[in-house]
Amino acid sequence: MLVLSHDERVQTYKVPAMRLRNAARTALAEISVEKEGIKMSMSERAEEILETLWVSLNENKLGSMDLGIAKGELEISELAKAGFIKIVDGRVVPTERGKKEGEKVVRRHRLAERLFADLIDVKKELIHTMSCKFEHLLHDGVEDNICILLGHPRTCPHGRPIPEGDCCRKSRESIGKVISSLTNFEVNQSGKVAYIQTKDNKKLQKLMAMGILPGMGITLIQKYPSYVLQVGHSQFAVDEDLANAVYIRKRS
Repeated sequence: MLVLSHDERVQTYKVPAMRLRNAARTALAEISVEKEGIKMSMSERAEEILETLWVSLNENKLGSMDLGIAKGELEISELAKAGFIKIVDGRVVPTERGKKEGEKVVRRHRLAERLFADLIDVKKELIHTMSCKFEHLLHDGVEDNICILLGHPRTCPHGRPIPEGDCCRKSRESIGKVISSLTNFEVNQSGKVAYIQTKDNKKLQKLMAMGILPGMGITLIQKYPSYVLQVGHSQFAVDEDLANAVYIRKRS
């Protein structure tokens, strides 16, 4: 049965959610798809249907879904015309294109959950609902920036896997070649922050407060008795555990 809903408790956190939506709306409007030269806008509801289908197929191991209460919805026709789904004997079957787009929607949703849980410290019971709203604001490529910032997390706060993006694959290929943990650097060696890898949001927030963000230049000043880093014109002393969470792209 194709059933999607959002928890109305999001209203108790209305102001931050609306600020996020308004700030991103001009730059992160609706996702566009093209089919046979005709540009179409995909609605939020259509994205949610693709998301539900992907979870059903890949995690619940169902090959198709009963139309159920979604029968007759405009979004079903929208997805069928765009080539994302097929209707076979009253059941919704995702096409290969639909599977790929559904995976992207799931990835955006679960990265949004990590963002709210790790950085914005949203109440646990509101994370899913707010992520359902925020995921629709992310264009292709924007979620990769969030993924890099969070250190390419593998699971959402609920333990479900986050589908890999191009940034994850590129990062894995680069490890040991051009990217290394700060603890493996030599004194006076410099580079740019590639990402921060930690599940501890307090550590992540502490490093971000120092200005240690993806793309920032950083130099290791000393390693003992503590790690001393220079970021811009400021220097900070951190312990080995914190230094080990910072991954640097080496300068060639």
